[in-house]
Amino acid sequence: MDLMKKKINYKTLCLFSRIAKVMSPPPKLTVSQWADENRRLSAEASAEPGRWNTDRAPYQREIMDAISDVSIDTVVVMSSSQVGKTELVLNMIGYCVDYDPSPILVMQPTDGMAQAFSKDRLAPMIRDTPVLKGKISDAKSRDSENTILHKKFPGGHITIVGAQSAAGLASRPIRILLCDEVDRYPLSAGTEGDPIKLAEKRTNTFWNRKKIYVSTPTIKGMSRIEQEYNDSSMEEWSVECPACGTYQPYEWERLHFQDLTMECVECRERFSEQEWKAQPGKWIAKGKAIKKRGFHLNEMASPWKHWDEIIKDFKDANEHYKKTRSVEQLKVFQNTSRGLPWELKGQGVEEDKILDRREKYDADIPNGVLVLTAGVDVQDNRFEIEVVGWRNGYESWGIQYHTIYCDPEKEESWSELENWLEQEFYFSDGNSLLIAATCIDTGGHFTDNCYKFLKKMEKKHKRIYGIKGLGGSGYPLIYKKSTNTKNGVGIFILGVDQGKELIMARLNTEEVGPGYCHFPSNPERNYDEQYMKGLTSEKRVISVNKKGESKLEWIKKSGVRNEPLDIRNYATAAVQILNPNWESLQEKIDNGINYMKQSKQKRVKKPRGRVGRGVEV
Repeated sequence: MDLMKKKINYKTLCLFSRIAKVMSPPPKLTVSQWADENRRLSAEASAEPGRWNTDRAPYQREIMDAISDVSIDTVVVMSSSQVGKTELVLNMIGYCVDYDPSPILVMQPTDGMAQAFSKDRLAPMIRDTPVLKGKISDAKSRDSENTILHKKFPGGHITIVGAQSAAGLASRPIRILLCDEVDRYPLSAGTEGDPIKLAEKRTNTFWNRKKIYVSTPTIKGMSRIEQEYNDSSMEEWSVECPACGTYQPYEWERLHFQDLTMECVECRERFSEQEWKAQPGKWIAKGKAIKKRGFHLNEMASPWKHWDEIIKDFKDANEHYKKTRSVEQLKVFQNTSRGLPWELKGQGVEEDKILDRREKYDADIPNGVLVLTAGVDVQDNRFEIEVVGWRNGYESWGIQYHTIYCDPEKEESWSELENWLEQEFYFSDGNSLLIAATCIDTGGHFTDNCYKFLKKMEKKHKRIYGIKGLGGSGYPLIYKKSTNTKNGVGIFILGVDQGKELIMARLNTEEVGPGYCHFPSNPERNYDEQYMKGLTSEKRVISVNKKGESKLEWIKKSGVRNEPLDIRNYATAAVQILNPNWESLQEKIDNGINYMKQSKQKRVKKPRGRVGRGVEV
């Protein structure tokens, strides 16, 4: 009998033990622990496919674990590229699907980027991570309710939207809000307002909500991620000095190019990349926020980008700036390598500075000019034209500013413009050049007349291009070519804001050489005080609207006409469309060859919509 009782008690204990195992909560895991145990990196999305290992980039651990910390409601990551921030986002999603089921909203800058994220990054992770594959069925399977942008799993769902989609932000309560590349978001989702504010409202019903913001920064004072970071704990990844033990962040200013070492901020000893990266690291906070953790990380900490590569990227960007006076590549380096916002400089130019440095020309074209371009603006009673000379490095010479008073409704006015643009300009030695390319604005009151003129010029194989300006930051000067016009005429869409930024940077160049702008003092050239006021009539400012949203825009000075600035923009676009082969042009001019007259006799019709690779004009 006693033996029987013992057997029953043993079986009862086993039963209750099994029940306890089934009913007990899973072991408490952080996001990094979940990733180390379960995550698999996909071959098409990672240079290092296979099992995830947080120790590969140890700075990622605390960022991920802040997500699973119940005392934290907001996590901000302001970082460079090449530090694995997209994989962090994916690990956060995987953790919530498998271990902490919740309704999740993933917001990308555009609908297209939302689709690409789902197809190229999320779908491979689900496919290759076994614990996820069984919980989210493939959108292509016959019985699946899932789509590319909406996926269900036990206890929750993932919705992926573009930030401009007001409808996508207005439905479904969510607990986890994951905003990726927030600095690329529009100011408003349609007419509904700030997309982040709209999305945040959907988390209000959850006491344990999480908001995660991830991005490379853009413009200082406008950057969303910078604003979020400045309102957080403001933590920097810091490593221990091999000599004195002082913890310090990786800093570009202390990097020595010659021997690829970084100097210690305290003891001044220098150590190699390998020595620094072998040291222990930790996050050190500068801010006082408790529930909002913010992390800043630059490319120097990355195991996937070495310091010699980073230095090369900087040198390439700096060389591009020296040659063109365009800061675009330096801006990209600041944002994507240093993980810092770009601070605007040279926001405007005073006309007196340019007036005082004018010089007397001894001929139509000063020595040094290799090619001529023109810009034309169409007004109600006139054409305003500027001819600009260029050489390699985009050093420029104002050649002539001219006004043709006429009625643009009349065909003879356009014939007069054509004749003026065909004139020859002479060097002091008697050699001459014709205008190689012209850009004319099509956006005024005479669009149809302009298209008719452009069609006529196209049939004559003349390089006279219609343009239309597109305002707003982020568009390159030569944005794209479009043929959506009544007459099938191709026009170039110009990112005029970048063009103005380029012009202001060049006007601020004080040493003769690449980017420097020459202007004549000869009265007949019309580069007088009125012209200079027009050329410098706008300045770039960061404005804030009633909703507190920041916007970068160019503001015109009161009472000043800005046609000279617009027209210089068009002439600049013309030389970029040409993309001249400077060495070839220099050789021809040195040999006294008027390449424009030669070009006029031997014309080759180019395929529509293509821009040449180094036109020899």
